[in-house]
Amino acid sequence: MSLPLEGLSAIVTGAGRGLGRAEALELARLGAAVVVNDYGQPGRDGSGAASAAPAEEVAAEIRRAGGRAVAHLGDIADFETARALTDLAVAEFGKLDVLVNNAGILRDRMVFSMSEEEWDSVIRVHLKGHFNTTHFAAVHWRTRAKAGETGVYGRIVNTSSEAFLAGSAGQPNYAAAKGGIVGLTTSTALALARYGVTANAICPRARTRMTEDVFAGFAEPTAEGDLDPLSPEHVAPLVGYLASPAAAGVNGQLLVVHGGMVAIVDRPRVAAKFDTAKEAFTYEELDGLLTPHYASRPAGETFAASEVLGLKKG
Repeated sequence: MSLPLEGLSAIVTGAGRGLGRAEALELARLGAAVVVNDYGQPGRDGSGAASAAPAEEVAAEIRRAGGRAVAHLGDIADFETARALTDLAVAEFGKLDVLVNNAGILRDRMVFSMSEEEWDSVIRVHLKGHFNTTHFAAVHWRTRAKAGETGVYGRIVNTSSEAFLAGSAGQPNYAAAKGGIVGLTTSTALALARYGVTANAICPRARTRMTEDVFAGFAEPTAEGDLDPLSPEHVAPLVGYLASPAAAGVNGQLLVVHGGMVAIVDRPRVAAKFDTAKEAFTYEELDGLLTPHYASRPAGETFAASEVLGLKKG
């Protein structure tokens, strides 16, 4: 019996550690040949010297298990590096079929304390990085379709975050980038559907180097040998599914995933609607309509992080 991704090739960015590593291993387990990309900097804020070691270690692990993989050292927020990454997949495996965008950094700060560089660096790696790789993958698939190839296969899985959905007071740069990734995903889904390509985004919850302080003390394994409820291995199977032929009908979607749970996030819906009694609204009319509406709701509609994430300490 053939594997779901047999004969397909994939790129996974930020695959040297954490979520990206788990995703690369899962795609390989399902039969895909994988380009393992990572810039290899030790700091979760993008600090430290670049290193090929993390990507090479994951690629070697895939090969030891009988799969095919090649490592790529590079900063995908650089446009030409993203081009070279796509070219590598085509050169090594003949074509590109799956793109998983995962690479990211953190530079957390309240909005009133955040520097321009802290803002720019996070937007650059997350949002521009997702665009760069998506652009070159899209060019690859569109060129093949325009050349008359039938049955072009393409899957994009992007990484957003619940910081975009629920807000995160100390992460205005990260939340904005992750919201932008959702917009990029839905636009890409519409643009590439005609070529046989799907694009979806996930909001994963996982305990990694990036989130170790966020999830410190939350949902720890209760017994030795139990899988951590926040292990990246809970997220990777959804990425494998979205990369597969079985997910051909899933496009432009946003899904939250963590230990044993997948939630499909609906598009925003109108909570209330008001029409002017005259030709145009006045300040007084809006005050009479909107102020009572918001006064009847919980103050600020704010929630504790544990409530938003659905996690409990202990």
